[in-house]
Amino acid sequence: MFFKWGYYLLMNSIMFLFLFFYLIYTNEVVVIEIFLMSFLHLDVKMYFLFDWISLSFMFVVMFISAMVIIYSHEYMKEESEKIYFCYMVLLFVFSMLLLIVSPNMIMIILGWDGLGLVSYCLVIFYQSINSFNSGMITVLMNRVGDVTVMMSVIFLLNYGSMDMSSVKEMIKICGIFILISGMTKSAQIPFSAWLPAAMAAPTPVSSLVHSSTLVTAGIYLLIRFSVLFEMKFYSSILMFLSSMTMFMAGMGANLEMDFKKIIAFSTLSQLGMIMLILSLGKMELAFFHLLIHALFKSMLFLCAGLVIHTFSGIQDIRYLGSFFSFSPLISGCMGLSSLSLFGFPFVGGFYSKDLILEFIYMNINNMFVIMIVIVSTSLTMIYCMRMMYYIVWKGVFTQSFFLKSFNYFMLFPIYFLSFMVLIFGNLFSWVSFSYEDLLILSNFSKFFNLILIMISFYLFYLMYMIKMKGYMMKNIYFFLSKMWFMSFLSSMIFLKFFKKYSILSENDWKWVEEMGPGGVYYFFKKNSFFFTWLSNNFLSSLILLYVMMLVIFMFM
Repeated sequence: MFFKWGYYLLMNSIMFLFLFFYLIYTNEVVVIEIFLMSFLHLDVKMYFLFDWISLSFMFVVMFISAMVIIYSHEYMKEESEKIYFCYMVLLFVFSMLLLIVSPNMIMIILGWDGLGLVSYCLVIFYQSINSFNSGMITVLMNRVGDVTVMMSVIFLLNYGSMDMSSVKEMIKICGIFILISGMTKSAQIPFSAWLPAAMAAPTPVSSLVHSSTLVTAGIYLLIRFSVLFEMKFYSSILMFLSSMTMFMAGMGANLEMDFKKIIAFSTLSQLGMIMLILSLGKMELAFFHLLIHALFKSMLFLCAGLVIHTFSGIQDIRYLGSFFSFSPLISGCMGLSSLSLFGFPFVGGFYSKDLILEFIYMNINNMFVIMIVIVSTSLTMIYCMRMMYYIVWKGVFTQSFFLKSFNYFMLFPIYFLSFMVLIFGNLFSWVSFSYEDLLILSNFSKFFNLILIMISFYLFYLMYMIKMKGYMMKNIYFFLSKMWFMSFLSSMIFLKFFKKYSILSENDWKWVEEMGPGGVYYFFKKNSFFFTWLSNNFLSSLILLYVMMLVIFMFM
């Protein structure tokens, strides 16, 4: 079943790739409009928009989904509910595709809510208390974005149109709702806590959710509403929050020991970079990096899943040593995705990330943002080398008696994705992506990214030779490793507040309970002897009640 659906998705992705090339060659846009009904002054229609953005994104989403489903054939073979897992993944992909081709807010809501609901079902798939807690954080934070999307729809109702093509004037009113929606789905500060928590899902789900679907939905929405960032207010807000997200995620990844959470933090860091360049109005550049990031990050997650599967579910990187001696090819694929992640020359991520950094160096005059970007980029290289050091190079097999074998169904998707990572960056930049802005930089600024890579190698060596000592350093370490207490601030603090001070909580525990089911229970418990006597002496009690009624009527 997995292989069949993977084959269908792969064939459809190839079809969308050819359609993408055709629309690029002819410079056309196809819009399919279906009229449903007219309600008062509002025409309710269904739209399907096919342009180079939607078709290229659909190709990447369906290609990664095909690889993930083929990979799941082996990874999930011991699960009793694997059929339901397959259908949930397909429903998740369908919701994402509906969001991609929708230029209409009503259809966007359908895909948007579908992503949130199915992601909750996938996160709690393993049905443990940890999965339930993670799923609840995920769905509640995403509901904030759902509410803001619905509020923007309410504002758009006043204009009698739900189409993105007519939002240039309306965006001044509902722009803040669109911005919050994109930030919640893409896990920007202060909505970042759900992204590492969603790692409780199976690894194939993490590969799909954290590369090309759920986390990219918010960015894709903001790309479609890119006119929003022509206003300085929205641009400044997103620039500051996205740069802080990059820094926070980079520090968290360097202090995390869970393999999947390290990759989740790296995703958060790259999302911050995409949001940063999007806040500067460079929609095409943000979309370019979004596609390339989806490919190499999905490959990195699949490599992580294979390592975890081999070591029987162990995710702590301190117990995953010297994987290179067990599988050099998979270690090489993991290294390729890491090189692409920190923008090593002529690997997939280099073609977009280097261009983004050069544009930031030239166009941002805020030294605080520049320093945050430089430090975050250096942290990206350091945690990539740290991850490779612990898993690929360090020591010997610490858990060798747990090793499992893996077959072709797990290897084929990784090899195929590695091939795409190698060729997609330069192919996409040559065929479709044309960057027309002139970048004028000094020789030092031009080669600064390469210098930063070499400096990061040295910092990596120093960072793990120096041991932190002292109470203050331990507190700083704890603060940085806990995402600046983001999960506590977004969940536990509100829970404790409402449990202690909420009027509804007090009512629930007191008079509502006494007047409701608790009061009824105690009433029958206290009067049980009377009701028992009444049922055993039914005739005599009936005569007694009859006599009492006669006496009452006589004295009235």
